[in-house]
Amino acid sequence: MISPLRRPRRDSRSWIVGTAACTVLAACGTAAPVTGPSIAPSTSASSPTGASPAQTSFAPTTVTLITHDSFALTESLLADFTARTGITVTLVSVGDAGEVVNKAALTAGNPEGDVLFGVDNTLLSRALDAGVFDPYVSPAAATAVSSALKVSTRDAVTPIDYGDVCVNLDDTWFASHQLDEPKTLADLVDPKYRGLLVVENAATSSTGLAFLLATVARYGDDGFADFWTALRANDVKVVNGWTEAYEGEFTTGGKGSRPIVVSYASSPPAEIVYAADPKPTKPTTSVMTDGCFRQVEYAGVLKGTKHPEAARAVVDWLLSPAVQADVPLSMFVFPVLDTVALPKVFSDFAARPAEPLTLDPAQIDANRSAWLETWDQVTLR
Repeated sequence: MISPLRRPRRDSRSWIVGTAACTVLAACGTAAPVTGPSIAPSTSASSPTGASPAQTSFAPTTVTLITHDSFALTESLLADFTARTGITVTLVSVGDAGEVVNKAALTAGNPEGDVLFGVDNTLLSRALDAGVFDPYVSPAAATAVSSALKVSTRDAVTPIDYGDVCVNLDDTWFASHQLDEPKTLADLVDPKYRGLLVVENAATSSTGLAFLLATVARYGDDGFADFWTALRANDVKVVNGWTEAYEGEFTTGGKGSRPIVVSYASSPPAEIVYAADPKPTKPTTSVMTDGCFRQVEYAGVLKGTKHPEAARAVVDWLLSPAVQADVPLSMFVFPVLDTVALPKVFSDFAARPAEPLTLDPAQIDANRSAWLETWDQVTLR
């Protein structure tokens, strides 16, 4: 099946930097068009409904937006932004999220762009410590975005979207084998699920890293290694990345033999969106909502930009209702604006864990290497 089942883009963290640019009038988006946004001036107060204030016009200006390699928005949104503001946005894809942050850190203060989108909470502290951003938070975020999605310690970046890395299940397989589905992380080490789980390598996949962080958040520094030791004893299979796991080893996404896979809360609706006609009315997969790890993606103004006001307008635009409404079916994540209506396939079938697991970005940055070393020792060696 087609691979956009929730952005395997960050699956590879090779740290090799490459660039590929396209202007806003090129075919950079693929989703169905939605109404274009109004653009908020960076100095105006936000509307209590989360809508952007009146647009601001600029002298013709080009702003370079640095993104990860699966950033996507409907083409008409980009063109409409230019028509309304005079700002032409050039998109530069730098690879996966790790590559984006790595290159931004190397060029901090002398950036190759003006705005950066795609740094998430697993990498944010690294970017902040490197001085990548000129602190700016879109005014709309003050009242329209949940405090749980904001950066609590430094007002440097604006949350744009979020998603949850979760265990996904092949409902058809479990029904045909008359086996109850696992409900919790602890269930995964039960012998009745021996040989059924496939996960991504935490050292080479952001999906795998997020799942590792979920186990740290649940079991703590002193307990996560024991959980992984038990998973290994229960014949967990570790593969390099999301594509190999979901489209290769998973019984639904590929032709594999593993009906339990680490994927995303938004994978079930993607199963419908990308299915061949006639499309199914409901997915054959579901999400185990216990043990999900929340990933939040941010946008920020790059320190040293020559177009700070226009760059702030781009950040404001990314938080506008029209762009937020485009996010679910363009990038298979949730918008941070709660006032935005979700597409029906998303609201019906994407899971929304009540209590997703999280870790402070600074804690992740301080301990990532040690956690990965421990994980490697107990899981792969």
